[in-house]
Amino acid sequence: MTPQLALLGENPRLRRALEPLALPRLSPEDSLRRKAILFAVAVDDFGADPAFYTLLRRLRAEPDALEGAVVAMVVDGTGELYTKAAAQALTLAATMAGAYLPGRALVEATGSLYNHHIQAANWSLSWEETYFRRVRELAARLAEFTPPRFERPKVLMLHASEQRRSNTLALGRAVLERLAPQCDLREIALLNGAVHDCRGCGYHQCLHFAQNATCFYGGALSEEVFPAIRASDLLLFLCPNYNDALGANLVALINRMTGLVLKESMGEKYVAGVVASGYSGGDVVARQLLGAMCLNRGFMLPPRALLLETAHDPGDAMRAAGIEARLTQFAASLLQSVSIAGKTGWK
Repeated sequence: MTPQLALLGENPRLRRALEPLALPRLSPEDSLRRKAILFAVAVDDFGADPAFYTLLRRLRAEPDALEGAVVAMVVDGTGELYTKAAAQALTLAATMAGAYLPGRALVEATGSLYNHHIQAANWSLSWEETYFRRVRELAARLAEFTPPRFERPKVLMLHASEQRRSNTLALGRAVLERLAPQCDLREIALLNGAVHDCRGCGYHQCLHFAQNATCFYGGALSEEVFPAIRASDLLLFLCPNYNDALGANLVALINRMTGLVLKESMGEKYVAGVVASGYSGGDVVARQLLGAMCLNRGFMLPPRALLLETAHDPGDAMRAAGIEARLTQFAASLLQSVSIAGKTGWK
């Protein structure tokens, strides 16, 4: 499918990056459904262009605005801040509006382009040439993207939640119950004391460990979790929101995945999440998960990849009004997106 360009602000460098693509332009009034769309976002020293926020409001107001669409994004900034924040906000809005996102659906350009210097050295190109090449490659991947579907999807649920009191775990297991007839399921708990955060090895040292299917620390992640990720088609992260941040064990897992993604692409695997907040801020944690796992680690996002709930006291989540319907709808959406059988819908 030929991608179409949705331009959300302009600057000279972004214009130069996009010109060779010669993509047809979408106007703000055009339908976004069932299209391949490259969003191009201009960010200055004070944040994204106003057109960007107009789009976000549209996607949030129209939950099927991107139904059947696949999207990727280029975010070009004049400074060193706000580019990643804009990308994460658009990623959350796009998936919740019904879009697929391929793995690494973002090409980001900070003002200095320093974020391209490692790849530039690998390719023997200037930083700007590297940025432009990545834009071309992203557009090509977007044009070729076909969401994979699986006969019987292998679902891996990852969490670090206390068994008896956790609202998030109760929600996650309720989702698995609904997936069980058509999926193979596995649950792994990332227990306290069993997961060390990333040591920060250099690139070549990390690559050496990755080639031997391990990590500096070894342990449960290398021996159990990483092989389970390799064997899965869909990762379901359970993310309790205590203090407006992903939990420490989940962050450690994501940080330690560098060796895994250096060795092999995660681009044929989906990621989804359940976020339960004690008070508020589920969207904050959701953006962190999607930014880390899709934009950085390279997992695909299915449409409506998140279930977002607010529940403080133990048991509140499963007592919430309408929760059974929301759980069924979330599981049905996952199946419809990733399963061959899901094409006929949830019954």
